[in-house]
Amino acid sequence: MTMNSAKPLTEVANEAVEPPPRGGRPREAHSRQWRGAGWGFLVKLLIMAIVNALGVMTVLSAFAAESWVVLGVAAGLVIVADIVYFTKRALPLKYLLPGLAFLAVFQIFIFGYTAYIAFTNYGSGHAGTQQQAVEATLIQGERRVDSSPTYPMAVVERLGELGLAIADDTGGVQVGSAESGLAAVDGATLGSSGAPTEVPGWSVIPRAQLLTDTALQQEVAELRVPVSDDPNDGSVRTRDGTTGAVYTSTLVWDEAGQTISDTASGTVYTATEDGRFVADDGTELPTGWYVNVGFDNFLRLFANADLAQPLLMVTGWTFAFAILSVGISFAIGLLVALVFNDPRVRARKFLRTLFILPYAFPAFMSALLFRGMFNPEFGVINDLFFFGADINWLGDPWLARMAVLWVNVWLSYPYWFLVCTGALQALPGDTLEAASIDGAGRGRVLRSIILPLLLVATAPLAIASFAFSFNNFTVIYMFNNGGPAIPGAPYALGSTDILISAIYDISGVSGGAADYGLASALSIVVFVVIGIISAIAFRQTHKLEEFQ
Repeated sequence: MTMNSAKPLTEVANEAVEPPPRGGRPREAHSRQWRGAGWGFLVKLLIMAIVNALGVMTVLSAFAAESWVVLGVAAGLVIVADIVYFTKRALPLKYLLPGLAFLAVFQIFIFGYTAYIAFTNYGSGHAGTQQQAVEATLIQGERRVDSSPTYPMAVVERLGELGLAIADDTGGVQVGSAESGLAAVDGATLGSSGAPTEVPGWSVIPRAQLLTDTALQQEVAELRVPVSDDPNDGSVRTRDGTTGAVYTSTLVWDEAGQTISDTASGTVYTATEDGRFVADDGTELPTGWYVNVGFDNFLRLFANADLAQPLLMVTGWTFAFAILSVGISFAIGLLVALVFNDPRVRARKFLRTLFILPYAFPAFMSALLFRGMFNPEFGVINDLFFFGADINWLGDPWLARMAVLWVNVWLSYPYWFLVCTGALQALPGDTLEAASIDGAGRGRVLRSIILPLLLVATAPLAIASFAFSFNNFTVIYMFNNGGPAIPGAPYALGSTDILISAIYDISGVSGGAADYGLASALSIVVFVVIGIISAIAFRQTHKLEEFQ
């Protein structure tokens, strides 16, 4: 091609580049982007539909349970999620909202609910509203009404809720459940025995199923369907699932006077401000209700001598357990790390692996194994190390504390061994070499250089480890369940209990009377103590930075 036949460069450029369509974007690329945005919107729409469905279910469940706080939180989160993900302006919140929602639900809400319970008397005998307490009390004094006929009936079910359908004296059918009470129903069919066989809106449970399902029999026997809204009118109960009768209580509830009267003995129980029914002679009914008691639970922690003294012992041991666990574990871990950081030690990798094995075992399994090893009757600790002596490691308070401390140190020193090994290997070699040239001995180098530099890296971890040991429920519970028991202490508190296991005992989860209000108040106190100690400790760690 000659120079005369060559086209000008501007003409060649114009031919090579096709002008883009109106809008400044190639037509094919614009189509691809539109299709991608469409699929992304459909996926987002599907995810938000699931989120809204779950939110609506939570709102409806909270409304049925009259849990207004849960209802408000769930509705608020759903509304905020819809606003954020269906607008283009809140781009940062699209990424922050999931984390903020989990923080609100699993941290802030739980802490707020715990604080709310701390100001109530919620616990055994005070687990419901006053109306629920009245109904439970009246049930305890139930007797069959002498004039009540025996009604042919059938056990019915609707959406998992059991009910009773009875054929009344007028030939009609009434049906109800424990929540709704008896109400007339039209269109029901009666069988040859006079019992309902078909009830509109309900499914009749076959007789054969009642005879073979033991759990269902127990549930039917405990079912009580109120005759009316007035609990004094009694309820319908059944013994065999085929006939029913009206039962009323010997106790009578007077809502206006806020009293429950025992018609058999004439005793009158009056409702009190702290959620109890108390008679003039001081006797009270076993069932109460929960109310706001202000700071009473916090005052009990410090002013009730029967409770304050055992809790003071538990608190002292908690601090000792946490401090000694961190201090001894750190010292052992640092010592082992210094030994195996020396290049003259052979097979260091293999030996390091052996030393971190306790860290790889599950803590609860290790605690259970040591529990058997410290058993005074057949444990290997007495047989192998104390020549078969009868040392009661689990029954004596101080020996039990030594044993559980040893177990926790054995479990936690490998962590400090790993941390100190990494910190030692990260120390600046020129600083150590300069100290050696200046004639500093190993002790002086360790005291003046290695430890200060090591503490800069490990001090925050030590604070976290202290907080963990302060609340190390697993080792305490699995080793000996906080025993041995403190004589005269309420709530089964033990000599090796720490505050977190004491909270577990007070809550009644392991059995016995539950006092959730007091347990929540103690939880708040522990939270505040840990927060204050951590804040002071972190503030002090800043002073170590001058060694860097």
